[in-house]
Amino acid sequence: MENELNLQERRKAYWRANLKILAILMTIWFVVSFGCGILFVEQLNQIKLGGFKLGFWMAQQGSIYVFVALIFVYVRQMNKLDREFKFADNE
Repeated sequence: MENELNLQERRKAYWRANLKILAILMTIWFVVSFGCGILFVEQLNQIKLGGFKLGFWMAQQGSIYVFVALIFVYVRQMNKLDREFKFADNE
């Protein structure tokens, strides 16, 4: 019974930590995609990147690149979380 209770507590803590990671990463993506593509576009358009205005580039390409990078960050963070809460496949 105690072992099962411990497992449930670990699962709840793991899920809370997972949600925290997701919230942080989604906030970063929102700031990059909405902020750089819409809110700060005029300031970013003062900078050129490959012949295109940076605000336009961020709206069209930059937010996608950031999203892909965040996927890799999420995988790394979840692997770390799996080891921390002893849910890793190799244990």
